[in-house]
Amino acid sequence: MSDRFNELVQLMAKLRAPDGCPWDRKQTHESLKPYLLEETYEVLETIDKQDESKLREELGDLLLQILFHTQIAAERKAFSVEDVMQLLADKLVRRHPHIFGPKGDGSLTPDQVYSNWEQIKKSEREKTGRSESVLDGVPKTLPALLRAFQIQARASRVGFDWPQHGEGVHQVLDKVKEEIEELTDAYGTREQRAGESEQAAAQRHLEDEMGDVLFSLVNLTRFLKVNPEDALRRATDRFADRFHFIEAEAARAGRTLDSMTLAEMDALWKEAKKKLSPRSA
Repeated sequence: MSDRFNELVQLMAKLRAPDGCPWDRKQTHESLKPYLLEETYEVLETIDKQDESKLREELGDLLLQILFHTQIAAERKAFSVEDVMQLLADKLVRRHPHIFGPKGDGSLTPDQVYSNWEQIKKSEREKTGRSESVLDGVPKTLPALLRAFQIQARASRVGFDWPQHGEGVHQVLDKVKEEIEELTDAYGTREQRAGESEQAAAQRHLEDEMGDVLFSLVNLTRFLKVNPEDALRRATDRFADRFHFIEAEAARAGRTLDSMTLAEMDALWKEAKKKLSPRSA
């Protein structure tokens, strides 16, 4: 390990020592889960903002979480940070035979490299006796949109998909329309139910149909080469920017939002769409 990385490992060990920080000593793998997610999303946010100075800081915060978890494991003699790095190094070499193998071939296309990567992963699973499902490796803890995207992509690899070219996109669009129609029917059914148990069943059915609509929309993003998580995050940011504009304009006029009509707020919304930069609007 480099001197600086070794210093970080020692600092983390000191924080967890009996005479270390009371808060750090109290943490467990479970208690740190929210911080790991938070730091990951902060890294993503700085990437979206193209703020490399902030990205450097946020990557450090993410590295802290990795060191935290490895230190906790080391204290239980489960594994050390050296074990983690060795496992990673072995994996990088094993899954890049076109670079590190005796018959390296640096002329492979990205698609060929990706296909080889998946085949190597499959072989690894078979050697360890793990399940061979093509859906393996997609964590249930992923954000729902991203997990749906990855599940669909895995199924597509074995041919369970519409054609990727030609009429494929139109078939997916037709499926979206079909699911919206089923959602509309489910909503009408719920409104007609009178009994409490009937309404509960109709609500569950409505939720299922709403899920099918969202799942089909994620499928459409895959065909359009759009990451659904990124697209929705940017759409949410645009909404927030425009809403902040409405709030600022209302305050400038000495008004509160609850004193404005919907038509007044909608007029400001349209103004926000015109005034905000393309990046945020």
